[in-house]
Amino acid sequence: MSIHFALLGLLSCRPLTGYDLKKIIQESPFMYWSGNNNQIYKALVELLDEGQVTCEVQQQESAPPKKVYTITSSGLSELKKGVLAPPEPPEMKKTFLLQLAWSDLLDAAEWEGLLSAYEQEVRMRLLLGQEQRRRGSAFAPGRTPREQRLWSMIDDNIEAFYRHELQWVQQLREEFGSSDNKEDKKMNVEHKQYQGAAYIVYTPEAAPLATEQDVLDLIAVCMETDVWRVLLPAEALADDFFKLRTGLAGYMLQKFANYRVRGALVITDESKLKGKMKELVAELNRGGEFRVFNDRGEAEVWLVG
Repeated sequence: MSIHFALLGLLSCRPLTGYDLKKIIQESPFMYWSGNNNQIYKALVELLDEGQVTCEVQQQESAPPKKVYTITSSGLSELKKGVLAPPEPPEMKKTFLLQLAWSDLLDAAEWEGLLSAYEQEVRMRLLLGQEQRRRGSAFAPGRTPREQRLWSMIDDNIEAFYRHELQWVQQLREEFGSSDNKEDKKMNVEHKQYQGAAYIVYTPEAAPLATEQDVLDLIAVCMETDVWRVLLPAEALADDFFKLRTGLAGYMLQKFANYRVRGALVITDESKLKGKMKELVAELNRGGEFRVFNDRGEAEVWLVG
């Protein structure tokens, strides 16, 4: 099924801009297209050419004009045609199964590490979906009671998939005598309040944040506590974080962006800001969701702002 179908479906609910459509698709747990600009706008041009949508340029004060797309009667007919098309069988595209197929190459510790990493990713997706449902979807039509219930049951389907995956991982452990009873690494976090806003501090008291798994564990804490602001003193991060070739910093920044975690890194030792790291800090400080400070007080003010 092409992305044209999804665009027509979304536009059947209300007129939207290309940016609106991109954001909805990228945030949707079941609209599987990447939703990049080329994909969205190419499809919109094609829908315009086919007379299935119209486009109105709306002027804005202190902002560039925006193009608002509206579905036509022809577009509604095409949408209904797509709804009535024979359903496609579900796709089985899980790269983890490919890894698992040849995992007999691994020793016991490596095998458990692979299993635990997948389990953590699945658990985080489940927690994120539950959190999004609790907050309310950014786009859920609900024009009729039946439509509202249909969208709710789509969420049920996705949640059931992740729950089943967790059960299946446990079955793997039981089948092959693996164990997840190893002592969990305690998250070195403190929960703080500043001007009435909650945030998490990753403390340097014990082991530093040193692995991709540590990053996932930290984000899991955000999900479980519903606190999405994190303050990171440089002393709480392993030296590898400041060596960009290790990929640890990039991995954390990507995960923070994926799960919408707002982060502030406090670096008082300027010797850590060299070469590529200094360039990265300059780039980060032009953004709005992760910044670097040399003063903790300034970091706290920005973090809760």
